[in-house]
Amino acid sequence: MTNVNNYLGGKYDSAQSILFGLYRDSSLAAGVSFMLQHPFQEYVQHSLEQYNLGGNSMWNDGLQYFKNQVDDDEDIRNLLLYSVDQQTLYVLGHNRQLKIVPTNRAHSYIPDVMALESKSVELPNVWVREAAEQWDNNLYAIRTPINDKQTLKNIGQQTVYYSTDGIWKVLKNDKDELKGSILVLSPDGGVLFDSSNQYDGKPYPFMDQISSLYENRGSNQNDYVTKLTQSKGNFSVIGIIPKKELDASSRKIGSTIFMISAICIFFAILIPFLVVMSVAKRTNQIIRFTRKVKQGDLSARIPDVREDELGQISRSFNDMVEELNHYIDRVYKANIKQKHTELTALQARVNPHFLYNTLEVIRMRAISQGAHDVGEMIYSLSALFRSFVQQKKMYTLKDELEACRLYLELFQIRYKDKFTYSIVCDRKLARIRVMKMSLQPIIENYIVHGLRSESTDNELHIRVEQIEEFLHVQVEDNGNGISPQRLNELEAFLQDEETEGESFGLRSIHHRLKLLYGSEYGVKLQSELHKGTVIDISLPIDGGEGVHDV
Repeated sequence: MTNVNNYLGGKYDSAQSILFGLYRDSSLAAGVSFMLQHPFQEYVQHSLEQYNLGGNSMWNDGLQYFKNQVDDDEDIRNLLLYSVDQQTLYVLGHNRQLKIVPTNRAHSYIPDVMALESKSVELPNVWVREAAEQWDNNLYAIRTPINDKQTLKNIGQQTVYYSTDGIWKVLKNDKDELKGSILVLSPDGGVLFDSSNQYDGKPYPFMDQISSLYENRGSNQNDYVTKLTQSKGNFSVIGIIPKKELDASSRKIGSTIFMISAICIFFAILIPFLVVMSVAKRTNQIIRFTRKVKQGDLSARIPDVREDELGQISRSFNDMVEELNHYIDRVYKANIKQKHTELTALQARVNPHFLYNTLEVIRMRAISQGAHDVGEMIYSLSALFRSFVQQKKMYTLKDELEACRLYLELFQIRYKDKFTYSIVCDRKLARIRVMKMSLQPIIENYIVHGLRSESTDNELHIRVEQIEEFLHVQVEDNGNGISPQRLNELEAFLQDEETEGESFGLRSIHHRLKLLYGSEYGVKLQSELHKGTVIDISLPIDGGEGVHDV
C-alpha cells in the first residue's frame, strides 16, 4: 500500500512538473499561451511568420514539447490540452498524432466539466473520454490549470491520462503473495485501481463505510481494512483483507514460529555443549603442556593455531618458552664472555699501585729535565690505566668518553699539529649506563691502523645522540680506510661467534652488546679505501635495565 501511495504521489508530481517545465521557458510558454488563446490556424500562421522573421523557434515547439512528455513516460496514454477562450480540446496520444476537438458549449458538456476546479486524482470524465475516443477502464486522470505567465489569467487546462499498468509494476514482486485486495479511491468514491479487477472505473459501493473509518485502520464483521490518504492528489489507498485469510496466515505463521523456536532451542543447547567440550579439551591440553615445562621439558609446544582467546594463550605460552630458551642461552653465553673479560682484566692488574708510582717517578723525572710533553703523556697514560683497572659499581657513558679522551690526548701530544679530535655529546645522555670498554678499542683501532703519520690533517670525530629507543654513537675518521675485500672479511668476522679473537677488539664489542642487550644492538662498519671509516655503535638508551628485568 505504501509503494502504491508513493507511486501515485510521484505521478501527481510528474503531471505538475510538465507545466513547471513549460513556465521555466518564457518563449515556450508564450507560444503555448498564443495557441490556447487563438484559433489553431492563426497559431500555425503566426508561428510561420515568427520563423521567417528569424524569431525564436520555440514558438513552433509548443506541441512538440507535450509530445515529448508523452513519449518520455510510458504510463501516459493521453495528454489533453483544453482552451477556455476557443473551447477547443487538443488530444495527444502515443501515436504522436494531434486530434483537435471543438467543444462548443451549445453542443458539448466538456466546457462545463473543465470549469469544475479539481486538483485531485480522479476517474476520466465520460464526456472527455467520448471526445478523445478513449474507453480504456484502466485509467486515472490528473488535471492541472494552465495560466498565462504574464497576466496569470486561466487560459486552459492540462489533463493527463495515466494507465494503471504502472501500479501493477510496483506490485509485481508481491502480486503472487498478495492477500486480500488494494484499491485506490478518488474523493468522490471512484475506483481508480482495484487489484481484484472487480470495481475498476466504477463508483465504490461501500464508500460510506470507508469514510467512517479512522485514518489508519478499522474493521467490520468480515474484513480488516487499512487506509492511507495522500494529501497531494487527495486520493486514498485502501487495503482490505478477509479475516479468514488473515487467521489462516496467522496459524501458518504460528506453526512456523513454533518450528523455528524448536530448532533454535535444539541448537541453543547443542552449540554451547560442543563449545564447552572443545574449550575443556583445549584447556586440558594447555595444562598438560604447562606441566611438561614445569618438569624441565623446554621443547614442549602447544599445537593450537586457532585465533580465539585460548589460541592466543597457547601462542603466548609457546612464545614465552621460546624467549625463555633464548634468554637462558643469551645470559649463559654473556656470563662466559664476561668472566673471560674479567679474567683478562685481572691478569693485567699486576700490582697497579706499583705501576702508578713508577709512572709518577718517570713523569716527575721528565718534567725536571724539561720534557713537559712527555710528562703530560705519562700523566694521561696513568689516568687511562687507572680508569681501566678501577672497579666501579656503575660505569656510565661519561666514564667511557673520558677514557677515550685520555687515550686521544696521548696521541695528540705525540703527533702535535698532525692530529685533531672532537667529542660531541648531549649532557643529558652522560649518566646512561654503558658496557665498559665499548668505545675505547674502536679509538685504538684507528690509532693503530687508520692514522696517517705523514699527513697533517688527521681527524677523528665522536658523536653521541639519541635516535628513538637507541643510544647511537658514531666514530668517523679520515684515515687510511679499509679495502672492500678486507671490509667483507671484517663483517664476516663480526658475525662469527665461534672464532676467538682479541678481547677488546671490534668483534668482542659487537658480540658482548648482542649477548647483553639483544640482536638489535651491535657494531656496523662503513669504509672507503684512502677516504676514511665510519663505525656506528647501537646501545640501549635505558642502559640495559629492561633486559635485566626480563
